Amino acid sequence: MKTYIIFLLKLFITSFIKIFSIFFLVILITNIIEQIEFFKEVNFHFTYIIFLSFLNTPSIIFEILPFIFLIATQIFFIKLIDNNELEILKYSGVNNNKIISIIAIFSFILSTFLMIFFYNFSSIMKNTYLEIKNKHTKDDKYLAVITENGLWIKDKIDNKINIINASNVNDKFLIDVVITQFDEDFNLIKTIQSPKINITSFKWQLFDVTISKNNNINKFSEQQLLSNFDLKKINSLFSNLSSLTIPSLIKLRKNYQSLNYSLIEIDSHLFKIITYPVYLTLITLLSSVIMFNIGYQKGTLHKIIFGILFSVVIYYINYFFNVLGTTEKIPLIVSISLPLILLAIINMISIIRLNEK
Repeated sequence: MKTYIIFLLKLFITSFIKIFSIFFLVILITNIIEQIEFFKEVNFHFTYIIFLSFLNTPSIIFEILPFIFLIATQIFFIKLIDNNELEILKYSGVNNNKIISIIAIFSFILSTFLMIFFYNFSSIMKNTYLEIKNKHTKDDKYLAVITENGLWIKDKIDNKINIINASNVNDKFLIDVVITQFDEDFNLIKTIQSPKINITSFKWQLFDVTISKNNNINKFSEQQLLSNFDLKKINSLFSNLSSLTIPSLIKLRKNYQSLNYSLIEIDSHLFKIITYPVYLTLITLLSSVIMFNIGYQKGTLHKIIFGILFSVVIYYINYFFNVLGTTEKIPLIVSISLPLILLAIINMISIIRLNEK
């Protein structure tokens, strides 16, 4: 490997590690403050608070990697410019295109590594964090999971425990439902079967009900059942997909599919992860072009502020398209790919103009 390539890579890695560490520390401190507030009524040792904050921080870091890549690239070019090393490289025959291509290729390799390894590491830590934290929430007596056997809900209400299993979900209805009702000591009270239950409110509407109690079977055209869950709450329970590794997401998708559950959220999350290396590489390219254009014209602080503002705009454009996709206003694949295409076009035009100078 040529000496100038090794030099550029070392400088970029150093810049990336510094910015990554700064963001990690800031987020960790913010998390500690949040955990102290959350557990203020629980007698936890401060080291345990730090441990919980450390578990939660990597998943947040993964979300803000575009900011880290953009600012790290800026710092990389600021050091090259301030030390006149950019001019030395040019005199040595290393033009703008070579520098950009080296950084872009390395960014793609680094972001692919982060997508495969760091994401799965952060999701495992996030899952552990949520499991610990959920034990101290007021909703610990409620539970809902999706398996290959359908949707399972544990619901405690009116001193009764309902174990609910639905084989399918169709719009606002649970399909082919069996509800096993126990008292607080888990003594069986009755079993309720219904082919369809409307769950749009906390007062469920059951149709064609069959109730088995004390060896007696009774049938009703309609019945009502109070629950701590409605459709909105059930949907929200499965929204924290960042706590699942990529293999777990794929398995969950299969379970969603077998349950006829909406795949929009999980597909959006998977597409985002898969395309993340491309997105981060495009961000690196954009930051490089910006620095080549304003590198000698502004102070260090101005460059960093400009980069942050630009990355915020890109973030919200991505967020806007993601909302359009998850709400099915536009096809999901379009909502993920269109911002990347626009960013790629901007980069291509900027690089062409840069070469013309």
